[in-house]
Amino acid sequence: MPHHTVKPTPGDITAHVYQALKEDLGGWVDINQDITASLIPSQAQAQAHIITREPMVMCGRDWAHCAFTALDNAIEVTWHVQDGQSVAAGTTLCDIKGNARVLLCAERTALNFLQTLSATATTTTHYVRLLKGTQTKLLDTRKTLPGFRQAQKYAVHCGGGNNHRVGLFDAYLIKENHIAACNGIKNAVQQAKMSHPGKSIEVEVETFEELEQALLAGADIIMLDNFTTTEVRQAVNYVSGRCLLEVSGNITDTRLSALASTGVDYISSGALTKHIQAIDLSMRLSLL
Repeated sequence: MPHHTVKPTPGDITAHVYQALKEDLGGWVDINQDITASLIPSQAQAQAHIITREPMVMCGRDWAHCAFTALDNAIEVTWHVQDGQSVAAGTTLCDIKGNARVLLCAERTALNFLQTLSATATTTTHYVRLLKGTQTKLLDTRKTLPGFRQAQKYAVHCGGGNNHRVGLFDAYLIKENHIAACNGIKNAVQQAKMSHPGKSIEVEVETFEELEQALLAGADIIMLDNFTTTEVRQAVNYVSGRCLLEVSGNITDTRLSALASTGVDYISSGALTKHIQAIDLSMRLSLL
């Protein structure tokens, strides 16, 4: 922990885009299902460009590209920015050329991916800049939009953040209810080590007593849940490098720098993926 960097495969992206297109097209990936686009002559050609109306960090190129070409592989998409690139308001992200019906049919799906993933990348970059000059790394969480887990974790990476575990399968995160169900931290950690040797074991604690129990049990990482900044500093001094420490809960702009100054290893925030505001994008089209 943190987990390896999440990068969806082309197959993952295609499947994600196809599912989104099907939501718009009655369960099919078929341009003929778009009854509004059918008002346009079938052979009409058009050109378009997508611009951002606000500063942003780009993310979602492959998803947007696929939204157009999934409907017609003859569509030409020319990109002017890369994922992870910071751009100013008014920047043209890409130019698109091809069948007018296809461009209009795919428009919303492409923009949905771009505005959502760029929002996560942009928010992440903002947080990362607040940690500049410290050793503390920013982590995401599992608080992602349903169906967007891999995509949003990729967006966090594009924004300069780090990926926590992907899901429930690749690392342990033993929380309050797990501890209660396992009859204590020691029992939970011991069982985890026996069940899946080599898997990272993280324990969430709410008190210094639980912190000591997790440390003695041999946790790889201890998450300090809703500790005050003073308490985090005390915990860092007490642990003194014997395991990694992560802070979670009530993470705000004003607290980030203060928490980083404590020397904690990681700060995790669900806000990167669930408290985002979609980037304001626009596609402008003209017939050829």
